[in-house]
Amino acid sequence: MTTLLHIDSSARSGASDTLAHGSHTRRLTKRFMDRWRETEPSARVIRRDVGLTPPAPVTGDWIHAAFTPEPNREPWMHETLGPSDRLVDELLEADVIVAGVPMYNFGPPAQFKAYIDNIVRVGRTFGFDRSRPGEPYWPLLTGMGKQLVILSSRGDFGYGPGERIATRNHVEASVQTAFAYMGVTDTHTAAIEYDEFSDARLVQSISDAEHQVDALVHTLQTRVLV
Repeated sequence: MTTLLHIDSSARSGASDTLAHGSHTRRLTKRFMDRWRETEPSARVIRRDVGLTPPAPVTGDWIHAAFTPEPNREPWMHETLGPSDRLVDELLEADVIVAGVPMYNFGPPAQFKAYIDNIVRVGRTFGFDRSRPGEPYWPLLTGMGKQLVILSSRGDFGYGPGERIATRNHVEASVQTAFAYMGVTDTHTAAIEYDEFSDARLVQSISDAEHQVDALVHTLQTRVLV
């Protein structure tokens, strides 16, 4: 049985196929889940909506607790790290991570950045040893076969690799970098563009992204359902 971690980070509460001003990324993540369960109805889904219920930002106390070896942590440290531990546990359980990450001012929403800051955890998702020869940091999720799917949206167009404003796209690259740092390197993407134009190009972009989502589901199920 596959475990899917379904993450939404849009500040919009509904999907664009059901609400006039709904979220395109919620539309795509829901489509991914629906298509997956058509083939595997028994798939387990862990739902995490950081857009509507964002994790708390990292604080000085959080950093102090996270970098204190677990046997030496005081009770307040365990309490401080509790929400982060739950997010990490969900990530560890997941075979496929499906993240809806819209572009807000050229990068991910602040809510999703807070999520990333809570799951990049020393001793849990990456290792650190300053006395280690060579590289003192190493990923702890390597070799687990986890698949990351980033489903995005943007108001303008031309953010894809090699396109007119690709250098302004700090969504997929930043998310991929953080997950690769933890050892999740198999990444797949799809995105809707032209949202601010609201014309036939948006309609076509939505259709293209939905077809990409369907193809991603097929591709990933041939890898995961063994």
